[in-house]
Amino acid sequence: MTDNPVLWEPGDERRERSAMFRFMSERGHADYAALHAWSIEEPEAFWVALADFCDVEFTTPSATVLTNPDDIMHAGWFAGSELNYAQHLLRHRGTDAALVFCGEDGARRELDRDGLRQAVAGVAAALRDAGVRRGDRVGAYLPNCIEAIVAMLATASIGAIWSSCSPDFGANGVVDRFGQIEPRVLFAANGYYYNGKHIDSVPVIAEIVERIPSIERTVVVNFATAGKPPDRIPGSVDFDAFLVADAELQFEPVAFNHPLFIMFSSGTTGVPKCIVHGHGGTLLQHLKEHVLHCDLGAGDRLFYFTTCGWMMWNWLASGLAAGSTLILFDGSPFYDDGRVLWSMAERENVTVFGTSAKYISALDKAGVRPRDEFRLPHLRAVLSTGSPLAPESFDYVYDAIGRDLQLSSIAGGTDILSCFAIGNPILPVRRGELQCLGLGMAVAVFDESGKPVLEERGELVCTKPFPSAPVGFWNDPGDARYRAAYFERFPGVWAHGDFAELRATGGLVIHGRSDSVLNPGGVRIGTAEIYRQVEKLDEVVESIAIGQQWDDDVRVVLFVVLREEVTLDAELEARIRKVIRDNTTPRHVPAKILPVAEIPRTKSGKIVEVAVRSVVHGEAVRNVEALANPGALRHFENRAELAEA
Repeated sequence: MTDNPVLWEPGDERRERSAMFRFMSERGHADYAALHAWSIEEPEAFWVALADFCDVEFTTPSATVLTNPDDIMHAGWFAGSELNYAQHLLRHRGTDAALVFCGEDGARRELDRDGLRQAVAGVAAALRDAGVRRGDRVGAYLPNCIEAIVAMLATASIGAIWSSCSPDFGANGVVDRFGQIEPRVLFAANGYYYNGKHIDSVPVIAEIVERIPSIERTVVVNFATAGKPPDRIPGSVDFDAFLVADAELQFEPVAFNHPLFIMFSSGTTGVPKCIVHGHGGTLLQHLKEHVLHCDLGAGDRLFYFTTCGWMMWNWLASGLAAGSTLILFDGSPFYDDGRVLWSMAERENVTVFGTSAKYISALDKAGVRPRDEFRLPHLRAVLSTGSPLAPESFDYVYDAIGRDLQLSSIAGGTDILSCFAIGNPILPVRRGELQCLGLGMAVAVFDESGKPVLEERGELVCTKPFPSAPVGFWNDPGDARYRAAYFERFPGVWAHGDFAELRATGGLVIHGRSDSVLNPGGVRIGTAEIYRQVEKLDEVVESIAIGQQWDDDVRVVLFVVLREEVTLDAELEARIRKVIRDNTTPRHVPAKILPVAEIPRTKSGKIVEVAVRSVVHGEAVRNVEALANPGALRHFENRAELAEA
């Protein structure tokens, strides 16, 4: 039996009514492989066709579609053109819902499309009155709420630059980020809810404002304690009092590459990189992914569990351009034993449900079966990202959530604000595989010598320009940090930092991050290969593996979080080793298996092998503020077992 059987495929009617099928057919291609090949062999024709298909409105048309086609770093797209990202997200009008906010505490708010346009106009006018102009930065320290979307669109509409952090960041984490980009205005919520608790954000906001002198005005959203005056924050004003009533909605035309967002790397190995993305590249790439790859349109209700500190929030927001309703949630996804999101999905008729691989795995471990508890007749797709989705999680989705679902494991990142590999409504879903490479993305897997390989593991790369490559890094003279981040491994080729494998099916498998690849005896092993096996065991909640320097080589050390009242005895160790050996290779079997109480994660939920490896080797972790639970690192310090053979 093959290890990647087809678990789902679209029926003819579903396939043929999809936007992907229409786009492919109109261009005379017989299948997706031919369409993808055309999209990377003739990029100018492809991106022009996409812009036309998705009704992208250029205020000023371009003179040249692509310049420097052999240089990803310096490629230019749609030179001379002007447009505005916010204008496209606000082009749909009417009284149907644009945004629906659902809080963990049961709160619900809704804003229709006309109301959204008016709110954006009011905040944009207020920003102009506050002196914010094209190119100025606006920061946000907000939950995933309606005001966050409104403020972002208002910022973009006037050509200013938006950047956001979620309110679970401490003051140091925010200053590390916003201190580099010097925002003039800060939007901030006075508190938020998480896992049944109210957290007061005002002391942190006050410290941020004190430590970042560029902030001239703080606009406070009364999120968790409605009506409470922001009297403890100097120079602050309430959100509702800030906006200008009855303002006229205006859009500032800007160049295709004019900065739209400043995103931040996780920062676990130093001060976060400030990655700048532009209006045009973000818009085109997200329209491609939403309209074609996710088949989103008017009538769809798109949900993705995210915070304002993760790139999936920006990706979610762009769903407005496709005419879809956005379902915003703030709180813990594990509230009410992990059922809160499914209760929301049932109530709000969610059609596309996005989450993380960790969440799906945790539901499986907890025995939660949404299809048995909730009515989800409108749900047609489940998206997963953040880490590789294990083959067993594919089985779980089709068994416990729904059989007629397009399950799309997607992969890309903050670096490109989009995906290299993604779902596809006209292709089958194979167990353990990302469905396809994204249109217009010349993705390959290179071996260590820089040669492309198929059905072998290596470095995920992109060999040709794409519009959502960063405009650059903020305050990076000569693009030195930008070049070092992606182009030093293979000159002229984007090295993404994923350890991956291209399949003959056209699908992709991610085996983990390249910087966490284990190398015992010179054999490269992706950590995800180990996690998939270990976490099959009921006793193991989650795990993290690192390579420890030992006797002039590297040995694999596995740390496991166990269920309550489970002890790591010799019998359990033996079963862990056996399941790894039976399903991988002897090289994957850890030399040491040690219990820990918890595993450190970034704010977006990704485990941090690099930080754990540093602690084990007695090296400093340079930016613990990037971690959601920095205290977890202490579980890996001075472990006597790691000094033993």
